[in-house]
Amino acid sequence: MRRQFVAAAFLSLILPPCFSQAQTGSVPDTTAQRVAACIACHGKEGRAGSDGYYPRIAGKPAGYLYNQLINFRDGKRHYPVMTAMLVNLSDDYLREIAQHFADQHPPFPAPQPSRATTAELLHGQQLVHEGDRTRGIPACIACHGTKMTGVKPAVPGLVGLPRDYLLGQIGAWKIGVRQASAPDCMAQIVQKMTPEDISAVASWLAAQTVPVDSKPLSSPASMVLPIDCGGVPQGAAK
Repeated sequence: MRRQFVAAAFLSLILPPCFSQAQTGSVPDTTAQRVAACIACHGKEGRAGSDGYYPRIAGKPAGYLYNQLINFRDGKRHYPVMTAMLVNLSDDYLREIAQHFADQHPPFPAPQPSRATTAELLHGQQLVHEGDRTRGIPACIACHGTKMTGVKPAVPGLVGLPRDYLLGQIGAWKIGVRQASAPDCMAQIVQKMTPEDISAVASWLAAQTVPVDSKPLSSPASMVLPIDCGGVPQGAAK
């Protein structure tokens, strides 16, 4: 409820001046001006909001960011403020926004102290690096890259994200609130994970120091995803 109130207040404060300026022709037609509403929540250069709820979008692969903007606009992801801002925007406009933030590479903050137990962190590390073949859970690094910094053009990095945000997104896939283009590989994988698995993975990822070179990897021709993903263009990782 608090976030909805803050979002509504933000829109009521920001939108009228924008409309007023647009009527007088004083708003510069630049990409920086177009993404001003984005950084109000996602932080300067898209480096993340201070509350841990709004994720870092800076440096994410452009294809991934574009897919998420489309998903919010078209109802596969659900957050009313995002949908309201995107509903009337064209695909080309969304590509421009995605590319803008993909080109930003501000430094990452240090990870927050972890409250997880050693056993939980070890379990999370095992799932990230090895998965669980007995349950058909692939290693996270098989898709998200050996350093978990993502793979171009459409697989995001997961290090540098707060634990609560990771829990929220994985949980959203678990209950079907968050969806992606079919075949929805994350939804399939998460259904095989227990709440303990999800907590362990989120805790371990959030505790990691982001590598100095945090840019997404370029997809090698030899890379084969362990499961088909509708959000990854055919041939991009196969």
